[in-house]
Amino acid sequence: MKIWGKRLFILGCIVFIILISSSYYFYYLAIQRGEKKFLEGNEDLEVSAQAMEEFIAGDWRNWVQKQSFQDMTLTSFDDLKLKGYFLEAKQPTNKLVIFAHGYLGHGKQMGLFGQYYYEQLGYHIFMPDLRGHGESEGAYYGFGWHDRLDLIGWTDLLIDKLGEDTDIIYHGLSMGAATVLMASGETLPPQVKAMIADSPYSDVYQLFEYQMDRMFHLPAFPLLDLTSVITDIKADYTLKEASALKQVTKAQVPILYIHGENDTFVPTDMTRELAEHTSSPHIVWTVPHANHGEAFVLEKESYIQNIQTFLSKYVND
Repeated sequence: MKIWGKRLFILGCIVFIILISSSYYFYYLAIQRGEKKFLEGNEDLEVSAQAMEEFIAGDWRNWVQKQSFQDMTLTSFDDLKLKGYFLEAKQPTNKLVIFAHGYLGHGKQMGLFGQYYYEQLGYHIFMPDLRGHGESEGAYYGFGWHDRLDLIGWTDLLIDKLGEDTDIIYHGLSMGAATVLMASGETLPPQVKAMIADSPYSDVYQLFEYQMDRMFHLPAFPLLDLTSVITDIKADYTLKEASALKQVTKAQVPILYIHGENDTFVPTDMTRELAEHTSSPHIVWTVPHANHGEAFVLEKESYIQNIQTFLSKYVND
């Protein structure tokens, strides 16, 4: 019996070491700042030829390069130096859109949408690099949780710059969409009038659970729970804490949800679940045949019409 007891103890220690090592591996794989080669060739991120052409070589890229953005900096609540890019509207206005980009992206990629707000709606536009991305500091990706506070910090800074009568829209894509939704549960400045969340996830734990099953065919427990502990130690948040789903139950700002019906990277059902729990006025628009983040390219006219209709209800002319 003593021999078997020792063997079981040794086996338990080996299993524990493997689980801890694997948890660190998944932290560095997904959350630690750096290249994410595991996403290369991911079928869930494959987009249509039309969308790929627009993302890589669309006219909006030249438009971004030609603009005279003003660089802005913000010191975050945890002393990171964050970078953002402001473009003043052509004509005087009190309208501002603040964008939030997706995972592994950077602020100026939101020029895909910014060109429309700037050229057609006449808005000021602001595109920050989220923490850990672009030229912003940060050793980890916040998946929207700490970014929500950064977003509010940028909002306060821009109100100081533009004036108390500024009307502000948040527009986020993917991780950026989750960021604006996580911000929705906070006490926001009254200048924030509406939010647009394109392809958001419900919470980080559920997203990782889905991806672990789909990409690695692994159950969430116990590996993901241990990864959450590692994330709490190294990045000061847990995967379940980072929940847009919990935050929207406290939302007071109207939200337009947008999601592609063929999204296999962030399931469309996550947006439907978010909408079901949203306490503020909200609209859900799903786009047939669109994969993750494709809706604006594949259904641009309808996308713009939905934005215009939504904003006309909640933002004064």
